[in-house]
Amino acid sequence: MPTPDRARRDHTIRWIEAFEPTNDRGIRGRSLTLDLLREATAPFDRSHYHPGHVTASGLVLSPKGRQVLLVYHNRLQMWLQPGGHVEPSDPDVLTTAVREVWEETGIRVASDSDPQLVSVDVHEIPANDREPVHAHHDLMFCFTAEGDAIDASAEDREAVWCPIAEISKYGVDGALLSGIERAFPALPNEGLAGR
Repeated sequence: MPTPDRARRDHTIRWIEAFEPTNDRGIRGRSLTLDLLREATAPFDRSHYHPGHVTASGLVLSPKGRQVLLVYHNRLQMWLQPGGHVEPSDPDVLTTAVREVWEETGIRVASDSDPQLVSVDVHEIPANDREPVHAHHDLMFCFTAEGDAIDASAEDREAVWCPIAEISKYGVDGALLSGIERAFPALPNEGLAGR
């Protein structure tokens, strides 16, 4: 019987192996994250700085599917999807993403939401007084929200519902834009033109 860490690693590898990137950034993210999971002794440990560690996030759609949930990340000074580190008690990365959405925004993922992996991205996190520069290997899952009442007070973050057609006004990064394009393949390009 596999250990909990081995089971979590195997579960994550299965998600990533089934993911088919649509651009160079996604190809690079998929390859680097699979390498990390296959070779690192502690790929989920937030103190594993080189070559980084796995994180998980949620591209959360409003109940009617017309808006995306964004949080303002104070350290990075930008709008992103909610997400964060895998905790030792998280049995898998899907649980991490759902938990982080709840902790950062108070939004619950709909129980009948069929999660889809929409991005595997490796990006650099700048150093601060507690951590050196390191990489996050982020798995972004698309969910639908149960409701739209935001309560971002738990982590003191600003959170908003952004109409999908206005996403470029928030200056979001390429990984989030790619995730939105994957979640909405028929979306007219004018909504994402600002990237």
